[in-house]
Amino acid sequence: MPEISRFFGIVIVMYYRDHGLPHFHAKYGSATGVFSLPDLQLIEGHLPKRVIALVLEWAFEHRQELLDDWELTKQNKPTKKIDPLV
Repeated sequence: MPEISRFFGIVIVMYYRDHGLPHFHAKYGSATGVFSLPDLQLIEGHLPKRVIALVLEWAFEHRQELLDDWELTKQNKPTKKIDPLV
């Protein structure tokens, strides 16, 4: 599971061979959520509202990098780290 970024206790990952629409996973403690890349919405899981807001702020800043990493995971190639939210 390639870790793409980490900030404020939130870990962003993408899984190799994951299928379906382009997406990424956000983990915060024991809570997890899945966000779609096309429209940057929480499509699965539960996270605190503040965490969702932080993840979305970060994702809007790095949308193209996320899409590029999605393509790399589909090809089983190493992902590139994405700068954290500061």
